[in-house]
Amino acid sequence: MSVAQTNAAKVLQQQGNEISPHQVIALLLNGAMERISQAKHCVESGNEQDKLILVGKIIGIINGLRASLNLEAGGDIAVNLNTLYLYMSNRLEQCDDHDEMMALQEVGSLIDNIKQGWDGIANEEILHSA
Repeated sequence: MSVAQTNAAKVLQQQGNEISPHQVIALLLNGAMERISQAKHCVESGNEQDKLILVGKIIGIINGLRASLNLEAGGDIAVNLNTLYLYMSNRLEQCDDHDEMMALQEVGSLIDNIKQGWDGIANEEILHSA
């Protein structure tokens, strides 16, 4: 397996000027989930080289999400997300061969929870604008 571009990255590349900031975050979350799935596959198949690349990309996405936070305007939610993103990055950076699958599953679950909340915001906005 060679590390291919995520579907989220393709959408950003093709429609970058038409996407709202909310959609950009949604795409980053989707991209993180794609990369986690790919990294898990690499762990299962013993592809150490691509796994290392993918974990680096996951950490990069998490850092991008963290950089997008407005800690002043976002209040407690932004502060808590910042802490959670730091935890996820550290968890992936510090895991060893024995717990890398557990770390990927844990981070994947956390990102999925954030994604569900983020997607809920978009659904709520649609309901209020109708």
